[in-house]
Amino acid sequence: MGTLSFWHILIILVVVLLLFGRGRITNLMGDLAQGIKSFKRGMSEDQAKPSEEQKTITVDAKAEPVKDATSGTKTS
Repeated sequence: MGTLSFWHILIILVVVLLLFGRGRITNLMGDLAQGIKSFKRGMSEDQAKPSEEQKTITVDAKAEPVKDATSGTKTS
């Protein structure tokens, strides 16, 4: 009783089809496919061109020890 059988899924699909109509569901699926395609295209363009932030990163290697607030001693 807790699982969905083939007949349950079929009845749900028929009700959805009756509520929204075939044309509206087709338009929604087309919009979804276009969104996925544009997302993939954007991801491939991002990988092809590295941003300026990725080109140069400088790091200051000199660090000062931090004073521990609980014990009053310096830790590194």
